Amino acid sequence: MSGPPGALAYSWQRPLGAVVDGASTSFRVWCTRPVAVGFASATVSLEPAGFDVWEAQAEVGHGEDYWFIVDGEKLADPCSRWQPLGLDGPSRVFDPSSFAWSDAGFRSPTLGESVIYELHVGTFTAQGTLDAAVGELERLAALGVTTVELMPLAEGPGEHGWGYDGVYISAVSHAYGGPAALQRFVDAAHRAGLAVLLDVVYNHLGASGGGELAKFGPYFTDAHTTLWGGAINFCERDCDPVREWVAQSAAGWIRDFHIDGLRLDAIDAIYDESPRHIVSEVAERVHAIDQRALVIAEAGLNDARVIRPTGLGGLGCDAQWADEFQHALHALLTGERDGYYADFGSVGDLAKALRRPFVNDGGYSKFRRRLFGAPADDRPPSQFVVCSQNHDQVGNRALGDRLPADVRGLAAFCVLLAPFVPLLFMGEEYGESAPFQFFSDHTDPEIAEATRVGRAREFAHFGGFTGEVPDPQDPATFLASKLTRRRDGELESLYAALIRWRQVLSGEVELIELDEESSWLRLRRGEHEMICNFAEEPQTFGVSGAEVLLATAACAVVGEQLELTGRAAVLLG
Repeated sequence: MSGPPGALAYSWQRPLGAVVDGASTSFRVWCTRPVAVGFASATVSLEPAGFDVWEAQAEVGHGEDYWFIVDGEKLADPCSRWQPLGLDGPSRVFDPSSFAWSDAGFRSPTLGESVIYELHVGTFTAQGTLDAAVGELERLAALGVTTVELMPLAEGPGEHGWGYDGVYISAVSHAYGGPAALQRFVDAAHRAGLAVLLDVVYNHLGASGGGELAKFGPYFTDAHTTLWGGAINFCERDCDPVREWVAQSAAGWIRDFHIDGLRLDAIDAIYDESPRHIVSEVAERVHAIDQRALVIAEAGLNDARVIRPTGLGGLGCDAQWADEFQHALHALLTGERDGYYADFGSVGDLAKALRRPFVNDGGYSKFRRRLFGAPADDRPPSQFVVCSQNHDQVGNRALGDRLPADVRGLAAFCVLLAPFVPLLFMGEEYGESAPFQFFSDHTDPEIAEATRVGRAREFAHFGGFTGEVPDPQDPATFLASKLTRRRDGELESLYAALIRWRQVLSGEVELIELDEESSWLRLRRGEHEMICNFAEEPQTFGVSGAEVLLATAACAVVGEQLELTGRAAVLLG
């Protein structure tokens, strides 16, 4: 395999990690000190390849356990694909070509066609594995979902967690079934007509194992820090092999696991002052393998530069999560104003978010106490991913509670009939009652205690969150987040109908009228109108003989007047 497109073949640009080639495997690692590779019955010294890269060929194949040995210490491979015993065990050689794919005819959807379904593998089924999750794919496809988004799978501490504290960024967690299980899952998803996105974390590593990588070289920098730990070294001395470690990982998910795109976690916590930002480089690598593959960034910047083409000075991502749509909708539906919800709550905020989801687009943010954001009118709505619930907006609540039952239909209406890419969080489509709480399984006692303390401190800006926050280290917190699959059939039918109607609607949202005091909103998309009643009491609207095509709750048309139940919406044609 050659290096990155158009690049010089520096030693770190050749494939890193363990790469099977017939009956043997090449091992290559970046390390500032000499390295050997150890197996159960032999140890092989790696030879210098220049620029602190070491390499060797060994007569071992798929399934062989190995360690890199540095100054006599056994260390897992930074590019490991398989950690069968977790963080503290050896790496295992994985040959991705050993799997027989059956998806040659699969075509992933465009952004405009997409309905994304985010799930956490560990809580999605009772078994908590990728193989068990396969059993739900046909149901999701029948609902109208086009794309499954998996929360991070990278090998991290313990047996369960959200995945954002991964250490071996190219290894599929042993708790979920390892790398072969991911191949089986993706192949099954493609057979069901579903694309698969993978959430990846390139802004930090988990505290429970990041120190092991630092023994190879300066994977981290002291010049910056993140909310979750040390920043990855993307632009300081010796950064090039680190950048390549990330870029090769991103490319590998697309090439070897047939993943249809990546969701990049919190890119505003990626510190890179290079002329070519690592996010842009990742996007280019992914698109070079599959032009249809998507790179979707989570960015809390309200800056459309993230999704502008590189030729226009952008980072070249295909889309970005737009949290302010959720904030505007949630604050209006619930009345919450704590923390970042302080900037939202009016009907006008939601009306603005329905046109472009950056409500703060250069104005003053009360929460941040400064001007924030920039306009995004030059970018099409299909470049923004919006939701009413996701892992953050549910799980980062003190109790991990979901939206109240009486507003779920109205919330779904606003998300699914907006011109953006809708994202559903597992279980919301049928009114799942189980919370999604923050849970972790750190094996280091100090890190475990720091996680408990840090979790309690998170709610300093949220005065409405009172009482005891569930202990993230208690296994009961994880188990409480398992889906019950107790269904609200009417809600599930509504979701299916909304997804069908979104395929009919066209054009951007045009505001017809709103009333802040009475709390209602009237919009147009193409030939269709939408009326949303956010008040608790019924209200009457003139409809001029228009037909009610869909309603989230009871409504009645008498003559040219529509009486609409509180907390409800209708689609008119």
